Amino acid sequence: MALSWKLVIDSTNAPALADFWAAALEYEVEDPSALVEQLLAAGRIGEEAVAEHRGRKTFRGFAAIRHPDDPFDPFSGVGRGRRLLFQDVPEGKSGKNRLHIDVHGEPGGLDELVDRLEGLGATRAHEVDKGPAGHWWVMRDPEGNEFCVA
Repeated sequence: MALSWKLVIDSTNAPALADFWAAALEYEVEDPSALVEQLLAAGRIGEEAVAEHRGRKTFRGFAAIRHPDDPFDPFSGVGRGRRLLFQDVPEGKSGKNRLHIDVHGEPGGLDELVDRLEGLGATRAHEVDKGPAGHWWVMRDPEGNEFCVA
């Protein structure tokens, strides 16, 4: 049986990075507020484990996004399919990513996609031209994580 998985990305501001990637990929930001409220009421977590983002209670230092067409638990908000989890870590980014996301747009729509991502807060790092194999952009998200746009 195939295993379930999610991609976890270290961050310094998980909710803000989740907002960026949700907009970039047209994913849904998960809403764990009902689960957070239940855990608080049961005394299983304290207020120090909770933050508020966009008017919802979340787990401090964590945020996740999911593909809008994939199944999810309606109570916890946790996706059961394509999912990215962002977790705050104390250290900053120090080198090249060993794993990155490739964002694919419509054929002929590279310039529009790159412009849209820049409008969300991404920056262009450099263009890669592989001749007949095509070209793409290496970009950085708001925290400096590299990703490719083709």
